[in-house]
Amino acid sequence: MPRNKKSVLVTGAGGFIGSHLVEALCGQGYRVKAFVRYNSRNHWGWLEDLRQPKGLSVISGDIRNYDTVIRAMEGVEIVFHLAALIGIPYSYSSPDSYVDTNIKGTLNILQAARESGVARLVHTSTSEVYGSAQSIPISETHPINPQSPYAATKAAADFLALSFYRSFDLPVVIVRPFNNYGPRQSLRAVIPTIIAQIAGGSRSLSLGNTAPTRDLLYVKDSIQGFIAAARSGRAAGRVINLGTNSEIAIGDLAHLIAKIMGVKIKIKRDQQRVRKESSEVQRLRADTREAKELLGWQARYRLEDGLRETISWLRRNAVNRKSDLYHI
Repeated sequence: MPRNKKSVLVTGAGGFIGSHLVEALCGQGYRVKAFVRYNSRNHWGWLEDLRQPKGLSVISGDIRNYDTVIRAMEGVEIVFHLAALIGIPYSYSSPDSYVDTNIKGTLNILQAARESGVARLVHTSTSEVYGSAQSIPISETHPINPQSPYAATKAAADFLALSFYRSFDLPVVIVRPFNNYGPRQSLRAVIPTIIAQIAGGSRSLSLGNTAPTRDLLYVKDSIQGFIAAARSGRAAGRVINLGTNSEIAIGDLAHLIAKIMGVKIKIKRDQQRVRKESSEVQRLRADTREAKELLGWQARYRLEDGLRETISWLRRNAVNRKSDLYHI
């Protein structure tokens, strides 16, 4: 079937990465079913900001409900599963909700994909499942060592997905992005937090631990990795890192953002933003050789360029309200 006739389902379509993926898929001629969580306001998250691209239909439901999932998957060839609870701090407060959404919700997706006979299921993982790096760069064979309830539920979902490949030949590929950033990201994430505080006039930033390092992946690069995983004939049953094979400490990142924004800052440690030491992931840097070999993919954006685009978007969208408040 020609590419522009393929029907795809994106779960978590109203979120940060999901909305960018929907936008890209529609732009490439796919017929996209965007699955968003039902709410009484009929609000579609970040999809509300898109210019309703051709080929897009929006379905409201809940991945925790199998009936809505199986109906959404009708006639679909490719599924991109992004729906999840992703905030690490909130997982300390409500781990049961993460089990329901990230594990049981993923099980519904897997069972529905098997029942529907989809040609490819792209399941979204996270670098957090590795925990603090035991070797650098982190390859896909690195031990799984989740250090938060969030990471534990994502690891469980990954193993469920692999079990469906091995047990039922479900054509699953797991993409494991490292730290995504870019327009539409929640203010609870570190980069929007830094930008919003500076844009709001603060020169003394409230941050948590500034020593950990992260491999920062611009969202436009990330979604190209997702699409490449859906197309690759060699990726089924594989776990594939998406990252830049570089790292930067959070403190250095804050000063780099400040430099781009033309200000000087100081950093004050906000204890409520600090993870328990045994739960903090100290170092992340991706080994991306598998992505290059299996998908023909590598990150294109330089960190400074991605940050400039993110800063520009945040300034245009005036999201510095409540920037002084910590939101888990």
